[in-house]
Amino acid sequence: MNWSELAVVGRIARAHGIRGQVIVNLETDFPEARFQPGGELFIERHGVVETLRLSSVRFQQGRPVIAIDGVDTMNAAEALAGRELRVPLEWLAPLPAGTFYRHDLIGCRVETSSGETVGMVEDVEGTVEGSRLVVRGERGEILIPLVAEICTAVDPAGKRIVVAPPDGLLELNVERKGR
Repeated sequence: MNWSELAVVGRIARAHGIRGQVIVNLETDFPEARFQPGGELFIERHGVVETLRLSSVRFQQGRPVIAIDGVDTMNAAEALAGRELRVPLEWLAPLPAGTFYRHDLIGCRVETSSGETVGMVEDVEGTVEGSRLVVRGERGEILIPLVAEICTAVDPAGKRIVVAPPDGLLELNVERKGR
């Protein structure tokens, strides 16, 4: 299994308690579907992709607290802190029209409707209700709200996003860093 071809669904934040449970910071909009007892997730350790089977799951303050088969001590759980949890792309649910998975947008070229290059999408921050593109351009990092009024054409297959930014948006972060 190729690690770079798996989708991130969470990151292990820290150990929880003394029985080997961990708390997960979510990177999925479908946590109840993704984190279920008996479910499988994948991590990478020492260059090797490993399968984790969830033995129990409960949610605390919106985050999953999971127990993993074979991880039964606090030390074993602490050794997982910071690790990404991923799944194969084919396990992802189809999305409604006009919505995208983060991994589909990362690496997209961003340009204005007049053809001016803005940069490349490095990350997507936020949630379904309010996301923004983190774009690396010649002048540094630019944050662009991921809304239809600004991102007028999103073509993940073509790795291209066309934006119609309001006046000053593209210069906003550059000015802020210069202060």
